Amino acid sequence: MQLVELRLTNVRNVAQAGIALRPGVSEFVGENGAGKTSILEAAYMLSHGRSFRPVKRESLIRFGCESLDVFAVVDRRGRTRRLGLSRRRGDWAARVDGAEIQSLAELLREVAVVCFEPGSHALISGGAEERRHYVDWALFHVEPEFAEQVRRYRRALKQRNVLLRGGGGAERDLEAWDLELAKSGLAIDGWRRSYLEQVEPVVEELSAIFIPELGMPSLAYQRGWTVGLTLIDALTQRRERDRERGHTSVGPHRGDWRISFVAAPEREHLSRGQEKLSALVCLLAQAELFHRQTGEWPIVCLDDLASELDVGHQTRVLEWLDSIEAQVLITGTAALPAPVLRRRFHTMFHVEQGAVTTLL
Repeated sequence: MQLVELRLTNVRNVAQAGIALRPGVSEFVGENGAGKTSILEAAYMLSHGRSFRPVKRESLIRFGCESLDVFAVVDRRGRTRRLGLSRRRGDWAARVDGAEIQSLAELLREVAVVCFEPGSHALISGGAEERRHYVDWALFHVEPEFAEQVRRYRRALKQRNVLLRGGGGAERDLEAWDLELAKSGLAIDGWRRSYLEQVEPVVEELSAIFIPELGMPSLAYQRGWTVGLTLIDALTQRRERDRERGHTSVGPHRGDWRISFVAAPEREHLSRGQEKLSALVCLLAQAELFHRQTGEWPIVCLDDLASELDVGHQTRVLEWLDSIEAQVLITGTAALPAPVLRRRFHTMFHVEQGAVTTLL
């Protein structure tokens, strides 16, 4: 999988930029605030429908402008697709091969991007939403029925919450939505559990390379309701309390997972640097597993790598990237150490005040 071309219009401080990308490593160098991160955000939006930074979507639009546009040409095993993503008046609009599509999911399926950036430690230390997104994004790309089950679950959850907030509703109505929640919820739960079981050994492999000092890692899954109860029983048991609170308190929307190590069994035992390395391991493991499952590498983005990792860990990461076939986009205020990247095509761009120039 490769981004052949990427164009940005009014994305943060980038008024307009067109970038021709090659396989291998593309390095974007420039001062802080030059617009380097915006390039990675644009690629990430095409795969996730949001920024990797926790910001309001409207703040992605360049100040003083009414809309943003991202265009990309993607090559997947010789099959080229032209993707367009716009945001205006509070809504996304998406196009595939020039045709406007009704569902954003149709565009998001066309390209896969994983990204390590300064906020990635939230995957380890932040709220459960980021960890659910980590798993659900992967399932969206490899399980054809996953998106439909999530849609059904969210619809049932919304309707149940409406009944709860409106005074509880008739028992038969709540029971009907409980059954719908349980049916789709159990499917989601099964996929999530299976995915974490599959990615765990890959996390073990990469932890041995990048953070061997922490010992063997393990991933613990929390499904979102009491162990030993079926989901339908958990919903029934919590019904009165849910009426009091006006929302559904159990189910996959409350699910989570955590990583622990032999030398750091609790998250609090990790330093901030170790949290970042743990997140990096999980993200690269996701890329590796994606490759094993689909035969393709996702595009790997690394934002401001030099400021996030010490020189030793940077070198290990770059050596690992040099050994795989993924297209890699890296930003930094200075060029990478030249001897590290030996096998890959290497293109360097300079970014200044939102303008992108090819250096080599």
